[in-house]
Amino acid sequence: MSIRIWHQSFTVLSDLGAYDAALRAHFRKVARPDTVIDMHGMQPGTYRSNYPGTDIKHAALQYLHGLQFMANGINAEAQGYDAYAISTLPEPALREIRSLLRIPVVGYGESAMLTACMLGRKFGVLVFIDELAELVADNAERHGLGQRLSGVRHVGFGFNDVLAAFEQPDRLIERFQAAAHGLIEAGAEVIIPGEAPLNVLLATHGINQVDGVPVLDSLGAWIKQAESMVDLQRANGTASCDRNYFSARPDPLRVREILEFYGLGERLLDPR
Repeated sequence: MSIRIWHQSFTVLSDLGAYDAALRAHFRKVARPDTVIDMHGMQPGTYRSNYPGTDIKHAALQYLHGLQFMANGINAEAQGYDAYAISTLPEPALREIRSLLRIPVVGYGESAMLTACMLGRKFGVLVFIDELAELVADNAERHGLGQRLSGVRHVGFGFNDVLAAFEQPDRLIERFQAAAHGLIEAGAEVIIPGEAPLNVLLATHGINQVDGVPVLDSLGAWIKQAESMVDLQRANGTASCDRNYFSARPDPLRVREILEFYGLGERLLDPR
C-alpha cells in the first residue's frame, strides 16, 4: 500500500531551481518505490528574496511564518496525505502541528537527532545560518537529547555559497570537511550537516563520513521515520499523544475559525 507524504520546506522552492531538482532526485533515491513525496514550499512572496535566512534567524519572524506550516499541515490531512514532514532544521511549530493532526508529523531536526543517537554517543551540528546554533541547541534540549549534543557550529559559508556549489561543489565540500574536523575534535561521533540545502548537496556527492565519523543524511532520516510511523499507524493504530497542554487536539472547527481570523482562511481547504 503506497504512502503519500507532504514535504514542507521553509524556502520558496520555485525560486531555487538547482536545489529543487536535487531534492526531487534524492527523494526518489531514498524513499520506497511506492512512497510519493509531494514537495511544497512557502507561498511565493513570503520573503524579500530567495534567501529565507534573514527571517529564520529571528524568533518572532519564524514564529509568524510557522502559521503557514500549521495551515499546510491541516491541508495535508484534509487531502488524505499519510504523513506531514517539516523539512527544515528549525522545525517551526512542530509541537503545535502535532497537536492539530492525527496523521504522523515528523521534523527534520528531530529525526536527524534521533537517528544520530543510534549511530554514535554524541552528535554535532553544522549550520550555515549562524543564529540557528542557539535554536538547534534549544531544540535538542526540548527533544530530550541535550546531553547527546556535542555542539553546534557555523560551517564557515552561507546559503548562497551552497546554491552555487550545486554547479561547482568541490571547494565547498572541502570547507565542510574542515569544519566537521572541528566538531569531531570536540567529541562528535556523528555529524548532522545542518540545513537541508547543504544536506542534499553532500548526499548527492556521496559525502557520508569524515575520518570514520558518519555524516548523516537528515533528509533520508525523516523519510524513513515518516514511512515507519505510517506503517505503525496502519498496523496497530499507533498515534501521537492526545492529552495535556502540549498534545491535546483542539476542536478543528475552532482552529479554522482562528486561522481565518488571522487572514489565513484562503489557504485552508474545505475538509469535506
